[in-house]
Amino acid sequence: MINPSIHGWIDKFFVEQKHSAEGIINDEIELYDSIKKTGFIFGHVINVDTRIPIPIDKWLPTEISKISLLNTLFKMHCLVNKSVDTVKFTSDCVTFYKSLNPKSSSIFNILSSQSSSQNLEEIIHTRVQTNEDIFSKNFSHVITNALSFIDVLAFKKFLELAEIPEKYSNKIEEIVISVVSISLKSKTGISGHDELLQKLFESSVRYNKFSSVNSKNIESIDLSYLDDVMEKLYILDLAGISLWSDEKVENEERYFMYKLGEKLELPEQSILNSIEYVNYFIVKYKSEIPYFNFSNPVKHFYDNTTDSVGVLITRNKKRLVKEIKQSKELMQLLAKSTHKDLDKEEKKKIKKQLLDICKTVPSLTIFLLPGGALLLPILIKFIPKMLPSAFNENSDDDE
Repeated sequence: MINPSIHGWIDKFFVEQKHSAEGIINDEIELYDSIKKTGFIFGHVINVDTRIPIPIDKWLPTEISKISLLNTLFKMHCLVNKSVDTVKFTSDCVTFYKSLNPKSSSIFNILSSQSSSQNLEEIIHTRVQTNEDIFSKNFSHVITNALSFIDVLAFKKFLELAEIPEKYSNKIEEIVISVVSISLKSKTGISGHDELLQKLFESSVRYNKFSSVNSKNIESIDLSYLDDVMEKLYILDLAGISLWSDEKVENEERYFMYKLGEKLELPEQSILNSIEYVNYFIVKYKSEIPYFNFSNPVKHFYDNTTDSVGVLITRNKKRLVKEIKQSKELMQLLAKSTHKDLDKEEKKKIKKQLLDICKTVPSLTIFLLPGGALLLPILIKFIPKMLPSAFNENSDDDE
């Protein structure tokens, strides 16, 4: 089973999928629709559209984002080249990202003498990350990864022209944030999640400053730079996300979508399809999308993070149990915590010793990041389930 957190996952992905020319999508709109149905366009991936299905229900958000970005880039490569060539794809991807970023960028600095697939693993890992702390990241990765489709659009240009048009990504992103900013202002009512949505876009942009948007209305936005149908459909769908509220699009908001679609020179049916699908997607997955749960963000953060931490702990259970059992004091304190409140000093000792253990297990370094201490109670909650005999005097310890 492929694991995007372990080196070699890209090579394994291509070995397992056994791609063939029969699976190539040759129509741009058909490919865009297939990508949209995975949730990648919206930054909330619900499945990965692969030849052989990949179960992602037990994966971490970052792992899902990695496989989704890889798969989407690969499908674009197949569309443009009308062929399946995994070796050329990985090489082209690395060259693309090297062209996309100046020598001073972090992506250029991670490139090494490793194979193209290993370099691409590092690049993709960097592209799906945010610079936020753990709490903010739990909310912002949705928007950050919605903007990842700009990478896919830039890759398409790179493959078609053998180079990236000057400041292409900057210009596409500038149009995105202009449209989103104006669409939010055009809404009949501003809710709490609208304000959060704007903040998330602001924290997720890579090339521009959200506050620098000068356009006042849809008529004033210059969309002449857009000449690709995928670019236009993407802009329209992101506007639909920002306009959505209360499980419907009001008349004024629907008017905005039609004006935008008209300005993008898209047919009326494309506008209707966008409105209907955005509504369908959000209604169905609203409870899973962080910024739509604005009313209680702390609870949503805790629930989502508990699931993610649970996955990490399960994967590293043997190593974690071994490390914990080597500390008699930690075992005693953890046992005590199951039936009695610990004092301040005892809690401090548990925190220090658990953080020391996390340093020895690469996958658990999440607890060492800014804000990671907030997750320790979740880790402590799982430990009695891993070491039941240590907390039950009536159990036999056979080890």
